[in-house]
Amino acid sequence: MLRYIAARIIGLAGVTLVVSFIAFYMLYRLPGGPFSQTRQPLSPAGMAAIRAKYKLDQPFPVVWAAWLGHAVTGDFGTSYRAENVPITRLFVEHWGVSLQLGVLGLLWSVPLGVLCGLLAASHRDGMFDVLVRVVTMLASSVPPLALGLILLFVFSVKLRWIAGSLWNPIGDPSSALIPVFIFGLGPFAALLRYTRNALLDALKSDYVRTARAKGLAQHLVIRRHVLRNVLIPLITVMAPILPGALTGSALVETMFGINGIGGYFVDSLRSRDYPMVLATTVLVVVLWGLTFLITDVAYVYIDPRVRPGGR
Repeated sequence: MLRYIAARIIGLAGVTLVVSFIAFYMLYRLPGGPFSQTRQPLSPAGMAAIRAKYKLDQPFPVVWAAWLGHAVTGDFGTSYRAENVPITRLFVEHWGVSLQLGVLGLLWSVPLGVLCGLLAASHRDGMFDVLVRVVTMLASSVPPLALGLILLFVFSVKLRWIAGSLWNPIGDPSSALIPVFIFGLGPFAALLRYTRNALLDALKSDYVRTARAKGLAQHLVIRRHVLRNVLIPLITVMAPILPGALTGSALVETMFGINGIGGYFVDSLRSRDYPMVLATTVLVVVLWGLTFLITDVAYVYIDPRVRPGGR
């Protein structure tokens, strides 16, 4: 198992290296650059001095290698956009807001999605199951941007039930209701759908029929025999949800003016703030890789049959 984990970590390092190279190359080749004369008119000597300061006058491989040498030590450089503020400080300032949004979104979507999926499968083709399937279809098909604007118009403009203020979940909890709902809607729909399907598949198994033949009630069959097998597909669904919750949502944060890492990434991309864009990209890649690694390890403890080389 340790050899498997070590191999995955080495693979993650290789993927991160390739992604950083591709991202850096694409940014480097974009026209304009972070110090475009249309946004920041400077004399030729001043522009040359700035480009030399940030090594933008050197060939791409040299610039990327220099950035990579500092990045492996945890130094992602300074921001072009924020007056030479270190990238690590910007992460500290903005990441907490994204974590608030992500954690609050998961707090309602994960337990409610799993619970509704279990109830829908336990009462298959009943009224609740039909309602759940309709809700899931709507949640999966309606664009978050359109839904967010509709909710703001209805509950904030027309009904005035929710304040239209900026993100302030502690001082004004109502300002977080719609963003948290929009953020958690995708995980809710995914968990509900997969929980329902996984439970329905498990209920068709031979061991379930045997348990029922012994006289066990439906809730005991689910609790003692089915839930453990349902956990694996649930963990698979949770794997891509967690990195998104940890790094925020560029769409939701931009839509509602939330000063998190996702919205700041979009602004940095617009202003060609190379160090911030690259650091955020590497962070997302590492979080995704570690999440899938933890997921694979969790499989082993839930079902030892998936152990590499084991039984």
